[in-house]
Amino acid sequence: MIDPATLITYIAVVFGFVFIPGPATLLTVARATSSGTKVGIATGAGVAAGDVIHTIMAIVGISAIIAASAVLFSIIKYIGAAYLVYLGIRAIIEKAPADLAGRSLPISAGRAFRQAILTEVLNPKTALFFLAFLPQFVHPQSGFVVLQLMVLGIIFVLLGLFSTVVFAVSAGGLGSFLRRNPAVLKWQGKVVGGIYCALGVRLALQQR
Repeated sequence: MIDPATLITYIAVVFGFVFIPGPATLLTVARATSSGTKVGIATGAGVAAGDVIHTIMAIVGISAIIAASAVLFSIIKYIGAAYLVYLGIRAIIEKAPADLAGRSLPISAGRAFRQAILTEVLNPKTALFFLAFLPQFVHPQSGFVVLQLMVLGIIFVLLGLFSTVVFAVSAGGLGSFLRRNPAVLKWQGKVVGGIYCALGVRLALQQR
């Protein structure tokens, strides 16, 4: 298995990485602020599930195929970007209720979970990140390479989930306070939609 020194170094690097605000963090915070802590945590869980898929893709070689094909990379990238922009436009045009008391939240936890999985899986940069990052901490002399990759991937997913839960809880509490203000309630969908659209444009403009 992975030697302790390598494992400690890996955990330290990943721990620092997952707490740097990125697309996954922004998605989680946006959902938690607009729809509550539970939905924010569900979004973080969806991102984690997407990262599990990326880990498997890196192990079986699918990520390498994406990295080698400019056409495939672009197709996945633009589908992912279009999906984010679609979610953003929906959030912008949907009319927020005047009062959330006694009403369901703008999006269910299950729906947020599914959207987060799809958003994460359709980000080819994440696939390339797992393909390039995980092997740096794999040493063939330490044993079965596939098992090492799986362990590293699971550690990354768990630490990433921990960070998104922290952000979701913080943003959910803030969102609960802000939603009591009618003016904030009126504009929060547009703000969340703007974040999603910006992330979609960012993804569309990314290069390999």
